[in-house]
Amino acid sequence: MEIKRDRYLQQLINFMWDGQVKVITGIRRCGKSYLLRTLFRDYLLSQGVRENQIITIELDLTRDIKYRNPIMLAEYIREKTSDEKTNFYLFIDEIQLSDEVENPYNKHGKKITFYDTLNELKEMKNLDVYVTGSNSKMLSSDILTEFRGRSDEIRVHPLSFSEYYSFVGGDKHEAFDEYAFYGGLPLVLSKPNDTSKMNYLISLFKEVYLKDIIERKGVEREDVLDKVLNLLCSSVGSLTNPNKIANTLKSKEQIDFSVNTIKSYIDYLEDAFLFSESKRYDVKGKSYFDFPNKYYCEDVGLRNARIEFRQQEITHIMENIVYNELNVRGFSVDVGVVFAREKNQNGNSVKVPREIDFVAAKGGKRVYIQSAYAMPDLEKAELESRPFRLIGDSFPKIIVRHDINKKWYDDNGILNISIIEFLLDDTVI
Repeated sequence: MEIKRDRYLQQLINFMWDGQVKVITGIRRCGKSYLLRTLFRDYLLSQGVRENQIITIELDLTRDIKYRNPIMLAEYIREKTSDEKTNFYLFIDEIQLSDEVENPYNKHGKKITFYDTLNELKEMKNLDVYVTGSNSKMLSSDILTEFRGRSDEIRVHPLSFSEYYSFVGGDKHEAFDEYAFYGGLPLVLSKPNDTSKMNYLISLFKEVYLKDIIERKGVEREDVLDKVLNLLCSSVGSLTNPNKIANTLKSKEQIDFSVNTIKSYIDYLEDAFLFSESKRYDVKGKSYFDFPNKYYCEDVGLRNARIEFRQQEITHIMENIVYNELNVRGFSVDVGVVFAREKNQNGNSVKVPREIDFVAAKGGKRVYIQSAYAMPDLEKAELESRPFRLIGDSFPKIIVRHDINKKWYDDNGILNISIIEFLLDDTVI
């Protein structure tokens, strides 16, 4: 049975023959190669494209290792596409394995890289270029800069719950519980039991993601990187910043490290697509705060594996899932802040910040979202909805909950919806 990735497949279809290099980015093992070499390839063949019109280079395989030399790669592709009356599609997998080579015409000049080759190939009128690269040595910020605005990025995420459920089927609540525990990395679905799923995720974090970062960035203090990572995994959905993490390491671990180094390590984790930062946004003042912010893990299964499947706080896990879903749907996501005038213990009126979990924006659309595992009484309901009443605009307001099955609107027009329906129905927002 095939896992459908229709959202990303449609992006590739929309970008066909637009004169740009299509760059498929995302965390390793999220399905980038499968999207390109299986789903998109099958689409092309279904449209009448012949096998010999699709040129596939897999730089991680011995058979294609010579094409890590960008000059040899360019020569090979020019030869394969010499028939100018025929259109060709070029798929290059694991582009980060390409080598830098000496310029044969100027040995003291700038080295030739795959960026030079791809910028040349994209100018060929009968060639449409697609590349994937794992985040170990090629990140979207690098490649999009090198292509100087002449590329399309297709950011691929682990399976959304909708994609996950379309494959596993069965009881939706059981499927959600599994998803909240093991996450959405596609290969998890092929593992036969709980132990193998856990071992796969734990090994993947240690042997793939961390090694990639350490090798790429030349990290000297792996122990500190480990501690930073553990703190971020333990505190998803909580406000933090590099200074707070540095203080925690100093007080609890007796590790005294500079705030700048901690910030660099967090940046490495973000560059590797393992974590995303959500900034705090003053909804009425329309400005961002410098700190603190929130960090969410790209896949909750990886987050759980990193802390050895302890600390299963479903409230934070659910919040992380909602955040990831909004990213999958193409929204930019901030943490909202609104201020209320309230009296303190001395009876004085003070300005108090109230948090909105997510302010999601796309184009001219905006939606405010609270993630609430359960609202068992009026006090909890009042607490969750209070920030919405302080906003003062008419954009949609939603409370995503785990304790209801049917969606409904309260007297203030706030939509209450179950987490499962929210994740399976992308027409809600």
